[in-house]
Amino acid sequence: MGTYALKRLLWIPVTVIIVSMIVFLMVRFIPGSIVDQIIAESTAANEAAARAAIEHALGLDVPIYVQYGRWVGNIIAHGSLGVSFNGSGNISQQIFTALPVTMELGIMAVIIGILISIPIGVYSALRQDTGADYLLRSLAIIFISVPSFWIGVMIFIYPSIWFHWSPPMQLIPFAKDPLGNLGMFILPAFVLGAGLAGTSMRMTRTMMLEILRQDYIRTAWSKGLTEGIIVIRHALKNALIPVITIIGMQLPVIIGGAVIIERIFVLPGVGSLMLEALEQRNYPVVSGINLILATFVIVINLFIDLSYGLLDPRIHYN
Repeated sequence: MGTYALKRLLWIPVTVIIVSMIVFLMVRFIPGSIVDQIIAESTAANEAAARAAIEHALGLDVPIYVQYGRWVGNIIAHGSLGVSFNGSGNISQQIFTALPVTMELGIMAVIIGILISIPIGVYSALRQDTGADYLLRSLAIIFISVPSFWIGVMIFIYPSIWFHWSPPMQLIPFAKDPLGNLGMFILPAFVLGAGLAGTSMRMTRTMMLEILRQDYIRTAWSKGLTEGIIVIRHALKNALIPVITIIGMQLPVIIGGAVIIERIFVLPGVGSLMLEALEQRNYPVVSGINLILATFVIVINLFIDLSYGLLDPRIHYN
């Protein structure tokens, strides 16, 4: 396992560099420019001279490969993601201020998705083709089919109309009020985790049905072991390997969904920061956020791959 993990770790910088190059290039294809926005707000008499001065000040007067080289060089030499184009200061500080909000939202969404999907998927498999099974399978399809942003909008609108209540609009720090903080995040986390719950629920049910038909499970039944012991000790570990893979594949979806959910529930996370940067064509902020999130997703998927050996000792890494 050590050799396999080392090889994967060595590939992480290569993958991150490729992702950063793609994002650095693609974000500049968005119509409009921050220079145009600054010029529109300025009162400069000579527009051409003002544009040239702004482009020079922002480092946009050189070819894109030179801009990328400067950006990477600044990260390597100073460990800094640069300065925001809109004058709001150090990008690293902005991202790491917003990151805890997105991380809390994502972690809660994953936990809620797992707590919903695995017990329900196991129960649905054990009660195959019963009324409860059909009901739970329909619930999973609903979670998968209904867009999370639509659920978020409905949760935000209808309680305010029917009960004159809406979620808190200002961030409650966890250190100041832990219960208030969790209460603020529980609804957006549920909305974000619903899609993960639906997908994981169906996968858990499918894998449990396959495992429960294996010979060693029939032997366990014939020995008179209880249902709980058979499920927990013998079946669940083997069934969880594909489920964990699905959860790992859903992480980028959760991060992408957080962009919309944070805007709906007015959470000052990385998603909101990303949208603001895109609206302002603030290229360094967009590139910095994607660099951090891409690294996070790649590292998490590495840990997920390594967890297979813990769940099934028969798995060997080459």
